[in-house]
Amino acid sequence: MWTADRWKDYEVLDCAEGEKLERWGDWTLIRPDPQVIWSTPKTAPGWRRWHGHYHRSAKGGGEWEFSGLPQQWEISYDLPEKCAAAGKSSRLTFRLKPFSFKHTGLFPEQAANWNWFSGLISDAVRQGREIRVLNLFAYTGGATLAAAAAGAAVTHVDASKGMVGWAKENAAASGLEDAPIRWLVDDCGKFVQREIRRGNRYDAIIMDPPSYGRGPKGEIWKIEDAIWPLVKDCASLLSEDPLFFLINSYTTGLQAGVLTYLLGSTVVPLRGGSVHSDEVGLPVSGSGLILPCGAGGRWSRKG
Repeated sequence: MWTADRWKDYEVLDCAEGEKLERWGDWTLIRPDPQVIWSTPKTAPGWRRWHGHYHRSAKGGGEWEFSGLPQQWEISYDLPEKCAAAGKSSRLTFRLKPFSFKHTGLFPEQAANWNWFSGLISDAVRQGREIRVLNLFAYTGGATLAAAAAGAAVTHVDASKGMVGWAKENAAASGLEDAPIRWLVDDCGKFVQREIRRGNRYDAIIMDPPSYGRGPKGEIWKIEDAIWPLVKDCASLLSEDPLFFLINSYTTGLQAGVLTYLLGSTVVPLRGGSVHSDEVGLPVSGSGLILPCGAGGRWSRKG
């Protein structure tokens, strides 16, 4: 399992009975997690003294209950120093806030992937290469910032204008407001098709597709139907000497082996290399165990 174990500002304190207890900087949150099917004792103090608790409704959705949580706050993450390009800080800063459907604006487990690909990018940049990265379903920009800090030029695409605006705020907070990042509000599938027609190419592709969503004009996205043609199209966008292709998945049906098959059937025939897929997780300080948080598929030319 790929584990995001370098966090200082974030911590899973405990998890039990369908919920996880987390520390986000100075603030303690309780949020539902469908992976947590065990009923271990809730002995950690945070279960009783929290700042935000998202209560899931039996009818779907849910609502937040607050006890002193600010409307917005910040946490930071330090990439390995070798992963930062010359003149760039290795510290990424994220502005957080509780919003609909339990989220805060960040998926901390993705730091395991940031460490991996920022190392590939920074090594290539030190060798004199100019690296172009395409980040699809880019959300609030965690992967975009990691790639930019490593020295890449990034095209950040998301269908939500609000998410793209939030990502720009994170870039500014991280000292990357002048980094070569192209911010686009667009339907990811349609954007990729236009890039193919324009003849544009990228040295690396990152995608973090949702299970279900809508584009800026109401286009419906359903991952089981749309992921294969999108990955196939993206494979044709890779440059002649690409670095990597990363797919993240939170959908139960898209397990690690499925991601290996997707990338192995599309990218490997075109560019060689190899695929490695695994679960992504977060350490739980209260138990010493690892909480699974989805899966990732990684293709790279060098294996």
